[in-house]
Amino acid sequence: MPDYGHDLLFGTVLMPSANQPEEVVLLARLADEAGLDLVSVPDHPYGPGLLDAWTTLAVIATATQRVRVLPNVTNLPLRPPAALARGAASLDLLSGGRVELGLGAGAYWDAITAEGGPHRTPGEAVTATREAIEIIRALWAGGRHVHVEGRHYTLHGAAPGPVPAHPISIWLGAVAPRMLRLTGAAADGWLPSVPHVPPPRLAQGQLAIDEAALAAGRKPEQVRRLYNLSPGGGGWPQGAPSNWPEQLAELTLEVGTSAYLLPSGHPELIQVFAKEVAPATRELVAAARARGAAPLATPAAISVHPPAETASAGHPFSVEATPDLGLRHSAEQLWSETDRPSGPAADPQHRYTRAAEQPARNLIAAHDRLRADLTQLREIVDQVLTDALDAGEARSELQQLSLRQNTWVLGACCASYCQFTTAHHVREDDDLFPHLRESEPGLAPVLDRLAEEHHAIQGVIERIDRELVASVADDADSTSRAGLRTAVDLLTDALLSHLSYEERELIGPMSRFGTGW
Repeated sequence: MPDYGHDLLFGTVLMPSANQPEEVVLLARLADEAGLDLVSVPDHPYGPGLLDAWTTLAVIATATQRVRVLPNVTNLPLRPPAALARGAASLDLLSGGRVELGLGAGAYWDAITAEGGPHRTPGEAVTATREAIEIIRALWAGGRHVHVEGRHYTLHGAAPGPVPAHPISIWLGAVAPRMLRLTGAAADGWLPSVPHVPPPRLAQGQLAIDEAALAAGRKPEQVRRLYNLSPGGGGWPQGAPSNWPEQLAELTLEVGTSAYLLPSGHPELIQVFAKEVAPATRELVAAARARGAAPLATPAAISVHPPAETASAGHPFSVEATPDLGLRHSAEQLWSETDRPSGPAADPQHRYTRAAEQPARNLIAAHDRLRADLTQLREIVDQVLTDALDAGEARSELQQLSLRQNTWVLGACCASYCQFTTAHHVREDDDLFPHLRESEPGLAPVLDRLAEEHHAIQGVIERIDRELVASVADDADSTSRAGLRTAVDLLTDALLSHLSYEERELIGPMSRFGTGW
């Protein structure tokens, strides 16, 4: 498959929880300031636990300066296309041309019909989407009154306008073959998600879009290829964020994907994605394009990591701890953050080799996995507890499972994450901390405090297990379900604070004394 030569875009998918309405705006502002190109929110109009997508996007556009905003993807069956066209154009004018339109044919049909919407067959959904695109483009174009005689949507001389400030792109969230053909024939972009279209299936989808574009008299490169990522266990990209640029660049060069959106409620991960992953990916792609070679072979000059030095050369310490940005989800605190001890200052003349610093980088990589998986856990909790996630949708388009089954999926995720977190802390307590205590006695107060925080975090992990059991009980009420969210919020605050403190205090000593394993 070709590299279509598109400029690279990077963005995020934010969950607009009604329980914490200010959080999505804070994260959007952070994404804007960090340099991301796109901020999107899912559109589940039937989910009472979620803010309305378009209202949220309007507030985000007001709170940001440069980032483009879009629904990911808007729910067409509950958004009449004429109203959708006028609303998107209005926001584009108000934001100075910063709106794109992610469009979906519909899913979760029981929830849609409960809201008074239609229940469409796959064929009807494709036809309705085609008609909607025709209506939206006609109303954006200005000029004569619009007449459309469709099976699902009809306009009888509707006045066009307002005209958007810039040509708004229509990006379809498509999976099935007929929707892919519609994407190639009529849309400006394809916006699949990793869980529904994993990387090995992308090439087949791109080919279907290319063939449909050519059949419609269009060039395949007129259709941008986007991707909603899903890092963490079983998802993609794989590994720590430091490993993502090469994976994303390879997908751009070999399959043609050129825009990547990261679902995340974690401010540090959003910053890493914007400031580290995006620039490194762009550099890899630019270098490969300059060589005229699509297959990726990472040269030393643009390696994600700098080359190793010789032991005799050395350099000042170059590993940076992940900062704690201070964003908190819970009013509860496990400890005071003002009385944490610090270890002895390092000798400023000490020189480090890259090999010596590698244990510190490994610690940060392990922490990054904890952070990424925590983000995934929070998103699953939000979606399950707001009835926005149906595990059956991921398993089959023909059936939807019950909330109890959804929560079973959540339970498996909780168990896996909590086991990994516990194992990580146990290894530190049993191996790393004794070695550092012996190597640097002045570090003892820090190690004691870190061990205490490990025990406190373990208590929250056990609390999550209890709240999870309570939330799936037959007589569980809204209070029981809220307890799970509260426990996950507390774990988020405590763990992210702890990881940043641990990195700040230990990456230097680990680079000087090693790890003991």
